[in-house]
Order: sequence, then structure tokens, then C-alpha cells
Amino acid sequence: MSQQKVHIEKAQNFMRQYRDPESRELKKLSANQFMDVWSHYDRDGNGYIEGTELDGFLKEFVSSANATDLGPESLTDEMLVELKACFMEAYDDNQDGKIDIRELAQLLPMEENFLLLFRFDNPLESSVEFMKIWREYDSDNSGYIEADELKNFLRDLLKEAKKINDVSEDKLIEYTDTMLRVFDANKDGRLQLSEMAKLLPVKENFLCRQVFKGAAKLTKEDIEKVFSLYDRDNNGAIENEELRGFLKDLLELVKKDYDAQDLNEFEETILRGVGYDKDGKISRKELTMILLALAKQPPEDEQ
Repeated sequence: MSQQKVHIEKAQNFMRQYRDPESRELKKLSANQFMDVWSHYDRDGNGYIEGTELDGFLKEFVSSANATDLGPESLTDEMLVELKACFMEAYDDNQDGKIDIRELAQLLPMEENFLLLFRFDNPLESSVEFMKIWREYDSDNSGYIEADELKNFLRDLLKEAKKINDVSEDKLIEYTDTMLRVFDANKDGRLQLSEMAKLLPVKENFLCRQVFKGAAKLTKEDIEKVFSLYDRDNNGAIENEELRGFLKDLLELVKKDYDAQDLNEFEETILRGVGYDKDGKISRKELTMILLALAKQPPEDEQ
């Protein structure tokens, strides 16, 4: 009878299987095990553990540490509120009230090499850098990062972290498969722009600041800051990857899921709207027109 109870408890508490039966410490998770934990708690598959999902994870995470088979219900509501506050302060880096895949990766012990793929010591300064990386790894110019291109990206990422000698080809394939399972939201076996943007985050989308949402008057200094953020080579114009990085940030304000085709169409619409002179560049004057239009238009407006 007691044996049956243990089996039931194991089925109820997903985290218990990852703890050492003697020490109760969490074991190191492989890439696939980490993905299993993520998929189990991110029930709606929206890329976050939040609300009741987060409550369920915290209850099971804590109760799985008990040597006795206490159920998650042994954690009172008051204890949960206090636990959640401490937990979010420690792990919710961007303070959005939910846990994303990168934040969970900090919490759980994992294979060192796999963990490195979530740890960027220097987040990208802007989407200009992101678009340069995109161009480099989308080697067939398909507008997507396919599995073999993603594997090349992960290999280089680990090489940069000085760990390449520890990673076999089989492990790289496992990591690639796992990263696709995590970030390929529409499950088409490849990463589109918006999916790769979650894997390779930019420090801040400057255009999300309140000043561009009509909350304050746009100053010359604001416009100059934006211009210098995207004009990375300081040649007085926003062009090539600079232009695509700027447009990617603009597109993110109105569209959550987007691909290279969306970016191209958006580019045509925006540039036609400012009387773009087709020289492949945006001048300060043209940028000013776009930002003034943006400041008057709420981000939800998808026009």
C-alpha cells in the first residue's frame, strides 16, 4: 500500500524525480531533462511560467525537497505568497512577474555546457548586432535559421565560451534539438526572426520607452540618441543591418510573431510613409518623421 502511495506521489510531484533520494539535492539536468521540466510547467506553451503555472512549480519544487512524501498542498497560501516574493526577487531578472526559460536556467542545476547557451555575459547592445548575426548564420538567405544553421551558431557560441573541446557532435545535435523545442514556437522545425530574437536577446528595445508612446514631448536629444544607437558606424546614415535593426525594433512594437517576410513588407510600408528616397539609407530628417509619427500612435495600433 505504501509503495503505491509513493508511486502516486511521484506522479503528482514532477520535480521529485530530479532529486537525489538520500541528500534531497537536485541532480544535474541534461538538456532534454531541462526541456521536460520546462514543458511540464509551461502548460500553455506561451514561453513563460506564470500565474497558476508558477504556483504549481513553486509548490512542487519546495515539497519535492522533503524526505517524506508530503504533497504540494502542505504549503499554505501564506507560505506560497512569501516564497513567491523571495523567489521572484532572486530569479525574475527583468521583473515582469513571470519566469522565462533563461531565468529558469539560472535556478536549476544543469550540464555546464548547456547552461552556457543561456548565459550571455554581454547581451547585445542593439538589434543592429542581432541583424548582423542573423545575416551571418542565415547562410542560405532563406529568411529562417534552420537546424544546421542553428547548430553552427551554438557551436560558435560555445567556442567563444572556451568550452568547445567538451562538446561532442552528438551533444551539439541534442542541444540544437532542445533549443528548437524551446524557441520554435510555431513548431515548423526552424527559427523565424521573432523566435531567434528570444534566443539571442537585445539589452533593450529603445523604442519601447515611454517617450515614444506619446507620454512626453519628443526632444532633439531623444532623436539624436536613437540615431546614434542605430548609426553604429557613425557615417551619418542608418543603412543595411542598421536599418534592419531599427525596423525590427519598430516591428516588435506592433507584432509579437514576425519573420523576414514581415520585416521586408514593414520596411516598404514605413519607408513609403516617410517619402523615402530609395537610396537605401535613413537620414536624421527621415528618422525624425518616423519617430514623430510613432510618438502619436499607440503601440497596439497595427496599422
